Parts: sequence; structure tokens; C-alpha cells
Amino acid sequence: MRRRTFLATLTSAAAPICAQEPTPTAVAKPTLHLAREGHWLVVNGGHLPKGEIRINYLEAYCRAGSTAADWVTHTTVGHTTELISAPPDGKSLNLRCQVKDGLVVDHEIRAGDDEITFTLKVHNPTHHLNEAHWAQPCIRLGDFAGGETADPKEVNIKLDRSFIFLNGCLTRLPTNPWATQALHTPGQVWCPKDVPRTDVNPRPLSTLVPSHGLIGCFSQDDQWIFAVAFSPYQELFQGVARCLHSDFRIGEVKPGETKSILGKIYIVPNARDEGAALLQRYQKDFGSGGGGND
Repeated sequence: MRRRTFLATLTSAAAPICAQEPTPTAVAKPTLHLAREGHWLVVNGGHLPKGEIRINYLEAYCRAGSTAADWVTHTTVGHTTELISAPPDGKSLNLRCQVKDGLVVDHEIRAGDDEITFTLKVHNPTHHLNEAHWAQPCIRLGDFAGGETADPKEVNIKLDRSFIFLNGCLTRLPTNPWATQALHTPGQVWCPKDVPRTDVNPRPLSTLVPSHGLIGCFSQDDQWIFAVAFSPYQELFQGVARCLHSDFRIGEVKPGETKSILGKIYIVPNARDEGAALLQRYQKDFGSGGGGND
């Protein structure tokens, strides 16, 4: 009797005790959400450095003849922006800008997992031509790309993480040549061939002509690419607020006329293919010609 009890105890003690395999923790797919805070359009994402990217949306509506003109007294046309709707899921926003020249601009903004889509309708309800010919969303990317101080008074995006496309190829900044003379410095402007060179930001204007309206940068950890494009576009701009711009073109809007503008922000994994996948995505969204102002 004692032997049976002992053997039973020994067998029980020797039996392996297997811990239950832990249930794998579901990893949330990176996605983007939108919020409106004052004049800021905020793009939120848990995978973004500091969790967000802020856009001064919109910084300004601008007149033509701006390259050598005073920004305050000539170029900017005042405006107000009203929040029309912001559903609680954070996946869309609707804004309306009333520009002081009479233009009404409706902005439908939608967030996907790796892109933001801007659908703009520019309407002239007046009996006269508009003054505002272009506008600039100012996208602050210092936390995303990192920054460097070139001058104690000026802070730029880290240039070697930023890029435009020249001759169809991703070209990292600073481009060569790099303009240094303008009404205001530093910074850099690239003007498409169909926009008068007298009608852009009063910062150094490059002699180089971009392939299309796509500009972007790599994240500090080199894992992500941010890029933005509008069509039609007025200029590409790398600015002193650690910002990148693809500023959209309005042009002349006749009384009663309505124009459409398309914009995209892409925040995608860095495929390390020198922008080939990003460029294909852009061409699919904006047309095989790559968007541009054709």
C-alpha cells in the first residue's frame, strides 16, 4: 500500500508541468486620424514621432506678383476658416474658408490608414475676378524629420532628409544649385514651368524645375516617408518653420465659376527603393503624367 502511494507520488512529481502559451497580443495596424485645434489641422497616428504632425491650415491665401513683394502689405489676402463638421471617429473634417476677395473654398479632408485626401472646391459667387491666386498649407515636420540650425535665428528641416523629384527621380536636398538670394532668406522655392516665377514665395528661387508637385522627407529613424502633393500646384517650398509645402494653385476664377483641387498626404513605410513605390502611388492618384499642372 505504501509502495503504491509512493509510486503515485513520484509519477505525479515527475510529470512535466506545461505553462499555457500566452495569447499573442494583437498589434494595431498603423492608421491616421484628424483633429482641428484653432488654425491647426492635426494628423494623429500612434506610429508618428510624438504622435502627430501639425499643419497650419491654411497659413495664407496669396496674390500674384508675390516673389519680390511684401508679404503683409501685398501678398496675403485675409480669410477666415469655419469648421463645418468633424465626426467623432476622427476620420474626416469639413472646413469652409471665406476669402476676403469673395472666394468660398470648401475643404473635404479624409484620413485613411496611410494617407490624407484633400478635395477642394473653389467657388467665386461674386461679380468680379478673384485676387487670391494660390494658397499655402504649412506642414511642420521638425519632430518627424529632425531639424538643424543653420543660423541662430532660423531653424530648418534637416535638409538631407528632405527631397523633391527632378527629371522623374527622387533628389535629396539641398539640390544643386541652391539659391541663396531673395527678399527673405533662408529657405528654397521650386516653381513649375507653367507658373510665372514672379508669383511665388519671396524666398530664394531655384533655377531647377520640379517634375511634379510631390515633396517629402524621411523620418528621423528612417522607417517612414512623409510626402505631400497638390494638383494644380503653385510651388514647392522648404521653409524656415521646419516646414515643407506643396502650395496649391487657384488661378483666375471667373464670376460664378467653380474649380476643383486635389491634394494628398502620404505617410508610408520607407521601402528603400529611392521613392519608386511612392512615385507609383502618386502617379496612380494624380494620373500617369504624375499630376503636375498639365
